[in-house]
Amino acid sequence: MSFPSVNPTGTSAWKRLSELRANEQPRLQDLFKADPERAARYSMQWEDFYVDCSKTHLTQEIHEALLALAEEVKLDDAIKAQFSGVHINQTEDRAVMHMALRNFSDMKPEVAEVLSQMKTFSEAVISGSWKGHTGKSITDVVNIGIGGSDLGPDMVVEALRNQRNHLNIHFVSNVEGDHVVESLKGLDPETTLFIIVSKSFTTQETLMNAQTIRKWFLQHAAEDQIAKHFVAVSTNIPAVKDFGIDPNNIFTMWDWVGGRFSLWSAVGLSIACAIGYDQYEELLRGAHAMDQHFTQTSFEQNLPVTLALISIWYNNFLGAESEAVIPYTQYLTKLVPYLQQAIMESNGKGVDRNGDVINYQTGTIVWGSTGTNAQHAFFQLIHQGTKVIPADFIGFKKDQHNQKAHQDALMANFIAQTQALMTGTDGQSLDSPFKVFTGDRPTNTILIDELSPNSLGKLIALYEHKLFTQGVIWNIFSYDQWGVQLGKVLAKNTLSDIESGSVSAGHDASTAALLRKLGE
Repeated sequence: MSFPSVNPTGTSAWKRLSELRANEQPRLQDLFKADPERAARYSMQWEDFYVDCSKTHLTQEIHEALLALAEEVKLDDAIKAQFSGVHINQTEDRAVMHMALRNFSDMKPEVAEVLSQMKTFSEAVISGSWKGHTGKSITDVVNIGIGGSDLGPDMVVEALRNQRNHLNIHFVSNVEGDHVVESLKGLDPETTLFIIVSKSFTTQETLMNAQTIRKWFLQHAAEDQIAKHFVAVSTNIPAVKDFGIDPNNIFTMWDWVGGRFSLWSAVGLSIACAIGYDQYEELLRGAHAMDQHFTQTSFEQNLPVTLALISIWYNNFLGAESEAVIPYTQYLTKLVPYLQQAIMESNGKGVDRNGDVINYQTGTIVWGSTGTNAQHAFFQLIHQGTKVIPADFIGFKKDQHNQKAHQDALMANFIAQTQALMTGTDGQSLDSPFKVFTGDRPTNTILIDELSPNSLGKLIALYEHKLFTQGVIWNIFSYDQWGVQLGKVLAKNTLSDIESGSVSAGHDASTAALLRKLGE
């Protein structure tokens, strides 16, 4: 089975969508007036998820053309190829199989083995049976990683704060020394456990931070005590052993797990420590349920596919270059940074799968914040600005602490904002043009019963499959990230110059001037 490679602009569906774009676009207000059943027609209920796409500019013709586009680019074949383990990451010759990490119906033996190791370890740390070098139980766990080794676990630990146990979980990512020093303040070397997360154990930021923290620890303990306070998620066993970590405390991962999709692997060890292994497994099971929905549901009722197709319509045909994600819970305050990496690192590509330069838009700029904070920040631009900014509103029927008055006010805003963006002040008599809201601003509403490990797993996987679907349609490789490499390579040269105090030849004039200014 091969991974399809179809230039979308050459399909009949793309031509049809271009024709539909050339027509005068109906306003959302008029679409609702013309179809009393519109809300039901463009809404989907799946398990504890209700997704309302009626406040977008979908019409029957546009929807049918988008579905035809998915068929013509052979999305079904692409899904089967990915889930069958085909090396769809062709530029790195790798399969993309993070879904296998949560497939409890047909789990790989090596995955089950690591999950068992994570269960045993996290339960020992939580129960207090894992002791530090002075015999004290662990009180603090520090995850040392960057990118997917940081953003995913950090986001989930924050999102599931209400499910957390007594352990204090910290995240160190930035190579900035101030960040490391501040992170170490208040930590007790006798009761702190460090998890170093680096597949290669060569990532500059992670290894520099780990070495700095190692030196800090050795100010308080002997070198042979490192094994009681440091564990690693890595495939580079020799380098991990040289660091002083017990080989029994190395958690492996595989080359078919991309960094930004790795929280489902041993990279999620800090999550298991924070909420307990059973809750962590629920996170995985929720994601697996979305995997099954994605692979088994017709495109017409498929949540990730539908959201992806709507995004394609706005990005490629209506000129909307960005998308806002607005979760109405403070627990998801770190969801947007996580999605920024997942989506923008995946689909920020300018060359197609045939190696040809692309002459159509790919990728979307993802941004946002939590409501109602966002309402008092950037909503002005969404409501009355000149840009078309489709937005996903994510809300939960039930809150975590049974604060009914607060929850009612939150959800009133959640619903009212999508209504205001759609209807505007249409037909109202106003005394000033500055008070006019044109409306006709598109939103998707994702309403979930409650925030739990299971529903969070579903939500994350929903966006994973959405970005995959977009990548297939755009005919790009979503699972490599060569774009982050050049800066890393050049940083080695600039670091050498900074350390030596001299500016080597070969730099452009601006870079050379900055290096000289830094040395003044």
